[in-house]
Amino acid sequence: MTPRHAPVALWLAAGLFAAGASAAPDPAALQRGEQVYARCAACHAIEGNRTGPQHCGLWGRRAGTAQGYSTYSKALRDSAIVWDERSLNVFLKDPMKTVPGTAMGYAGVKDDGERADLIAWLKEATRPGKACQLVP
Repeated sequence: MTPRHAPVALWLAAGLFAAGASAAPDPAALQRGEQVYARCAACHAIEGNRTGPQHCGLWGRRAGTAQGYSTYSKALRDSAIVWDERSLNVFLKDPMKTVPGTAMGYAGVKDDGERADLIAWLKEATRPGKACQLVP
């Protein structure tokens, strides 16, 4: 394995799950997750691309492939990450360490509980056709 791929391998090997993210979220956790997402809203939206890509359809999507968004870093496009609870947990904790060279210049959501709530909320808010509509 080359050093360039080592951080991505870390999230694959870590097997880290956000605490409680795989269980059915309670309404309070979803509300807290939505509040954490407000920090992301400067660059992201559920529907529609901004400085960062839209999050609608996030679950199960390969990183660097959001419809209509073309300014991904080569590092993210080449990462082979597929967004799920585990990959989001690791990436959102420290994006720049997980994918060196990413254009997402955000320090991350360091608090495990906040990350778990954010991931639970994202899982609910980003289901295409049920919670949101993909915008090209």
